Amino acid sequence: MNPVPGTLPNLLLVEDDPVSAAFLRDAAAALPARAEIAGSIAEALACATARAHDLYLIDANLPDGRGETLLQELRGRGLATPALAHTAAHEQNMRERLLAAGFIEVLCKPLAVAELHDALRRQLAPPATCGKQPNWDDRAALTALGGQQAHVDALRDLFVKELPGQRQRIEAAAAAGDDAAVRAELHRLAASCGFVGAARLASAVRELQAAPLDARALRQFGFATEDLL
Repeated sequence: MNPVPGTLPNLLLVEDDPVSAAFLRDAAAALPARAEIAGSIAEALACATARAHDLYLIDANLPDGRGETLLQELRGRGLATPALAHTAAHEQNMRERLLAAGFIEVLCKPLAVAELHDALRRQLAPPATCGKQPNWDDRAALTALGGQQAHVDALRDLFVKELPGQRQRIEAAAAAGDDAAVRAELHRLAASCGFVGAARLASAVRELQAAPLDARALRQFGFATEDLL
C-alpha cells in the first residue's frame, strides 16, 4: 500500500513498552509502512517536529504524561496529522475520553495484526475517485488565456513538463522542515494552476499552503500531482 508512488507511509509510533513497540512496528512493516518509535511525550514531540508523518499511533499512558496531552501539544504546534490511540484499558470511559480528545479511533491491546492493518488502511488509503474534483477546469483556463484553446494546450504542456521538478522541490523542502521554501514553491505553483485550470491540484496546493509541513496535506498534493503526470 503506497499513498504516494515510490514511498511508504511514515508513522510515528509512541509506545514505551519495548514488546508492544516491537509488535506494532513489525505489524506496520507488513502493511507495508515505516514506523518511527518514540517512548515518551518528549521524544514524540522531537520526532514530530523534525519530520512529517502520515499518521500518529499514540499510547494512552506514557512515562511523562497521557496520550491526549501529547495530542494537544502536537495540535498546538500546528501538526494536524490524524492520530489513533492504543491502550490496554478496555473501559468505555477511557475510549470516550480519548475520542473526545481528538483521536480518530481507539485500538485496544492486545490486538491482532489484521485489526491494526484495517485501522491503518482506513486512514492511509488514497481518496476515493468517485465524485472527486476534475483535474482540469477548461472554462477557467480559457477565461484566463483570452479564450484561445491553442494557448491553453501549449501552456498545459509546459505546466506538465515543469510539474515533476516543482513537486520534487516541494517534497524535499517539506522533508527538511523548511516551511519558507515550501511556501515559496507553492506560491509559484498556485499561479500556474490558475492559468492552466489545474483545478484539483490547485485545491491541494491551497490545503498545503495552510499547513506546509502537514503529512496528510502533502499526501493529497502527491495524489493530485500524480494524476496529471
